[in-house]
Amino acid sequence: MKIANDWKEYKVIATGDGEKLEDWNGVILLRPDPQVIWHSKENLSKYKGLNAWYHRSETGGGNWQYLKKTPEEWQIKYKNLTFSLKTMGFKHTGLFPEQAYNWDRMIELIKNSKRDISVLNLFGYTGGATVACASAGASVCHVDAAKNMVERCKENIRLSGLENAKVRYIVDDCTKFVTREIKRGHKYDAIIMDPPSYGRGANGEVWKLENSLFDFVNLCRQVLSEKPLFVLINSYTTGLGATVLENILKLSLGDFKGKFEAYELCLPTNEGILLPCGTSGIFIGEN
Repeated sequence: MKIANDWKEYKVIATGDGEKLEDWNGVILLRPDPQVIWHSKENLSKYKGLNAWYHRSETGGGNWQYLKKTPEEWQIKYKNLTFSLKTMGFKHTGLFPEQAYNWDRMIELIKNSKRDISVLNLFGYTGGATVACASAGASVCHVDAAKNMVERCKENIRLSGLENAKVRYIVDDCTKFVTREIKRGHKYDAIIMDPPSYGRGANGEVWKLENSLFDFVNLCRQVLSEKPLFVLINSYTTGLGATVLENILKLSLGDFKGKFEAYELCLPTNEGILLPCGTSGIFIGEN
């Protein structure tokens, strides 16, 4: 278990009844969380100062209910990194704060390496990991199929003062992109992947994490350099344990020298408990 406990501008205020109450640099949001199967001591929707409450629809998706004036867009800092936030579809804000633990770890690995590091960030979303790696001096290839998410990554790079960092932005299907990189002979020293639980491609291709992840990791192995620095997999699929990710990494990358680790990511709460926020598996190469 790893805890992202260095936040100054974000905190989980309370949890219960399938929801979490959060303070995002002064903007208070109430959002669904499938891991929260316990009851709340208080009615979280009555919290004084609540800006917005995301309601899930029984038919999928949902909508935000605004209870007071809420910024259309605002910013949050983590150490020397700055990110843009907004209330987005499917309950999102554009950032996963528990990933701060992984950001710190990747930054340390990159800074401690005695060589230039190239990073491939797949399913890169709004670029939390891209910003972190770029801040440590790595060159980063950021890939996501959604153009608006890639644009938000560019904005986060700018907000963090990294306009001169070596970042390549790609709007593409991750599997197709990796396949082309193999043909081109391009190699990377580190790979990050944050694959969705479920998705469909433009031509009807079905991605289901449990069925697709192992083959995808094996595909990505072919674009690793001879001495990879790290490979990180994140999963938010409920029920997919950390050991599963560690096993996949060991079976796919076992011929590289290094160590394997997997863990649950958590956030501290004002209630004095930890909120589970998915799992990560990482391979760290010998250098």
